[in-house]
Amino acid sequence: MNEVYLAGVGMTAFGVHAERTLVDLAGEAAGLALADAGLEPGRVDMGFFASATAAPLFKDVTVGQNVFWSVGINQIPIFNLENACTSGSAAFYLACNAIAAGQARAVLVVGGEKMCVPEAGLLNSGATELDTQLGLVTPASFAMRAVRHMAEFGTTAEQMAAVAVKNREHASFNPMAQFRKPTNVAEVLGSPMIADPLTRLQCCPIADGAAAVLLCAKEAVPSLDRCLRVRAWAYGTGDYANPQDMARWGTDYRVCASAYALAGMQPADLDLIECHDAFTIGEILHYEALGLCAPGEGGKLAASGDTALGGRIPVNVSGGLLSRGHPPGATGLAQVWELATQLRNEAGERQVAGAGTGLAHCMGGDKDGDAKSCTAIIITN
Repeated sequence: MNEVYLAGVGMTAFGVHAERTLVDLAGEAAGLALADAGLEPGRVDMGFFASATAAPLFKDVTVGQNVFWSVGINQIPIFNLENACTSGSAAFYLACNAIAAGQARAVLVVGGEKMCVPEAGLLNSGATELDTQLGLVTPASFAMRAVRHMAEFGTTAEQMAAVAVKNREHASFNPMAQFRKPTNVAEVLGSPMIADPLTRLQCCPIADGAAAVLLCAKEAVPSLDRCLRVRAWAYGTGDYANPQDMARWGTDYRVCASAYALAGMQPADLDLIECHDAFTIGEILHYEALGLCAPGEGGKLAASGDTALGGRIPVNVSGGLLSRGHPPGATGLAQVWELATQLRNEAGERQVAGAGTGLAHCMGGDKDGDAKSCTAIIITN
């Protein structure tokens, strides 16, 4: 199996970009990734474009071909992928498989969304799903997990709020983040209730934005000086068994364990983590699945300071989905962008000292009380 290298990354700032199109944003990220790698567009031999909302919001399809042509790439296999919040990381997974199998030598993966479009109305959470029809939209499903975790383990509202406070503090050092003003526990808990016990500042915002990565086989890498090694890429879907354990996310545990096994690593080998903190309780559950603490101890870990910048294992030093913003097609790739920035020692004020190994974790979609997708990627310098 061929080794996979991360040769280049590119990203736009996340936020409201009313004057820009999706192709414009995604094209910028793609161009930045190519320039970062020092690779000519003509050397890319496969491409993936990820977006969760282009079709439902704009009735636009096969956007990837437009994005790739905007940076001078055509006449190669280009795939368009929708996979909820893991759209970008699932495309990353497929690109790694193509390189590992020898089907491609240089693969450009781009993800983007144009979500801040008031005239498009509310996003659809899945009108054909019975659970959604009965009111189990995404905030409600995470709220149910929060209530169960609180009842079973004594997790507190203050511990969940601590996640939002930490990630906003991290975002204050990230010029690419959507929300950079620090907050506090009282402000988080006092913000409007969305789905009890989750308040607005415990829920990720929508955003416009794009991110891109260039993956290469070793022989196609322009220069090894700034390249990083992709050690593991794992992907899984839910089991949808009835009943679900709402306090222990089985799909999360399985995929994280798979990534560690593929990399031959343990949680203690990680220097930083970017995880899917779409809601504060999500980050707490992911701590447990990632093996950072025992099941039920995630709330205490959140409040301990161990996952803050300078702590034992910093989590979401980018600001995470809660503060960096969450354009789903770009999110998984933005996590990889942050890992690359950290592992290259280029993160400035938010740099994790001595960062050599990072993990990017993402989840997407709801079905029968479980996730529709989960990814975990481990990268080393």
